[in-house]
Amino acid sequence: MATTTRWGILAPGTIAHHFADGLQVVPDAELVAVGSRSIERAAAFARQYDIANVHGSYEDLVNDPAVDAIYVANPHNYHRDSAVLCLEHGKAVLCEKPFTVNSSGTQQIIEAARKAGVFAMEAMWTRFLPAMQQAKTWINDGRIGDVRIVDATFGFRGPWEPEGRLLNPRLAGGALLDVGIYVVSFAFWMTGKSPVSTCSQAHIGETGVDEQATILFRYDDGALAKLACGIRTQTQHSAAVYGTEGWIEFPQSFWNGTTAILHVGDQEERFERPHMANGYEYEAMEVSRCLAAGMTESPVMPLEETLRIMRTMDFIRGQWGLVYPFEGRT
Repeated sequence: MATTTRWGILAPGTIAHHFADGLQVVPDAELVAVGSRSIERAAAFARQYDIANVHGSYEDLVNDPAVDAIYVANPHNYHRDSAVLCLEHGKAVLCEKPFTVNSSGTQQIIEAARKAGVFAMEAMWTRFLPAMQQAKTWINDGRIGDVRIVDATFGFRGPWEPEGRLLNPRLAGGALLDVGIYVVSFAFWMTGKSPVSTCSQAHIGETGVDEQATILFRYDDGALAKLACGIRTQTQHSAAVYGTEGWIEFPQSFWNGTTAILHVGDQEERFERPHMANGYEYEAMEVSRCLAAGMTESPVMPLEETLRIMRTMDFIRGQWGLVYPFEGRT
């Protein structure tokens, strides 16, 4: 593998622009290709970012010999097929979150990655932000003692577009997969384990998807996580981790925050670091680091943890009786 990771982007939508902007400041990365089902969209994206190789299909993109890694950026109900396609052609994969819509799809990507011996990672970019990394270090160093409560909320008032991505069950719409993945993954990472008990409630709107939800996790040591998400409800984007000796708060939007504050007794320690670009650069840097080291997954966002998270989200949807039309019922 070359020291510079040569990137391709699969599906040049909104999230792909964010990733491309972040990639501009990564020293060991180069954006060399883009693929879309529309050659016109691919060409327009390529002009904006001065990309040399333009492809009018995903198949052409994965067959491009100039590409080392592909950022899978299409809607999440297409992630499984797109990621597997990349892996079968030997391309490392950074797949936008949620990895897939259910654990079955996640398992298929993992099997494809391991069969090919190729790197794959869920693009849970929040974990790689410097403020989040610092918070995890404080926890690992015992600065707040034993973690007892994790609290995270992420909700926004999305537009009423029943056929759009957020509200359409045929596109795996709903709050849980769109923003709930952030609060669930946050709880997994900050506690370092899976819950032993999960209770949840959701409001299923008239289109048949979850418009808002609350989730409660209980862990084997008695710790708890209280989480909330929504796509038709504006909330604070707050998060905190409370321990036996102190607590950590994220005063800005935790999923893209640049600040973490440690409270121990009457003392406060503040960590602040502006993003180099927009925050997406850090996950790209992790991919480059792993590829250079010959690794097939990241220890920060390992595949088995992605699978545990997806299984938990399956269980949560099961509590609501929410099945997407393309999944069928058992």
